[in-house]
Amino acid sequence: MKLPVKVGHSSSYLIASWIDDNYQLNYINIYAYLAPDDLLNQRPFILRLAINKGIGNIALFKRDQFCQGLNQNWHFELTVLPEEILDFLPWIVSLIKAKTKGFTSFAQEPPHPIHLNYSNVLLSEQIWTQKAEQAGLCLK
Repeated sequence: MKLPVKVGHSSSYLIASWIDDNYQLNYINIYAYLAPDDLLNQRPFILRLAINKGIGNIALFKRDQFCQGLNQNWHFELTVLPEEILDFLPWIVSLIKAKTKGFTSFAQEPPHPIHLNYSNVLLSEQIWTQKAEQAGLCLK
């Protein structure tokens, strides 16, 4: 996948966008799903990587790129601990390639144990790593 990727950010998110072979805008948004604050300083720091979800932030990145609208055919969320996110980047790129090529299965092993709603990653819309899920459960 040799596509130009545009990266931008604000104080609360990081976003990368690209145009696929169908001239549709795709994007990845990385943000804090949970974070400690003054009231809940014991809250864990958990990140979410969202693909094609949360279109409010994408308007800034669309204006320079020729496209035929947002890719609304699929979206995906991965929730991880900060120390896990870099390990997942090659896995996410492979997942995007599989989705772009229309594959019906994805057998690449994730770098950290995950919790799946379905047996096939390509059918899942939301995945949590086991450590992120455990950290989030400690709040309940």
